[in-house]
Amino acid sequence: MALLGRIFVILFALWIATMAAGLVWSLGLLGTDLPAAGDPAGRVIFWGAAFIASGITAAVLFVPTLVAVILAEAFAIRSVLIYTIGGLALTLLAYSGAGFGRSYEESIDRAPPPVSREMEIAAAAGAAFGLVYWLIAGRRAGRWRGQ
Repeated sequence: MALLGRIFVILFALWIATMAAGLVWSLGLLGTDLPAAGDPAGRVIFWGAAFIASGITAAVLFVPTLVAVILAEAFAIRSVLIYTIGGLALTLLAYSGAGFGRSYEESIDRAPPPVSREMEIAAAAGAAFGLVYWLIAGRRAGRWRGQ
């Protein structure tokens, strides 16, 4: 029975962590270009982008996150640093693996930056994902077994 309760906590934590990553994506990509705060269209654009980013994050990171959660529960890993770095690494690997890592723009004036702004936003979203997951479920990883 404790395992069933733990599964529900993990699913809830993954859902909230995905929403947090979507908010970071929205703030990073639209934060400075949003219309005035009182504009309803601006709010719809922001929350729509957050919803879409959350869905994409969940879809792209489903299998790697599932493997990471199983390993964390099996070995009772409870370190906030491991969860934050793990979320960051998984998101960056998925972002680069999906082909978004490089823009391949050619310019005569300047060389492209080694790390793009979008890559930085992906890293921040992954770190937020790992931190929020740790706050909800990671702190008690493996305790359902009596550890």
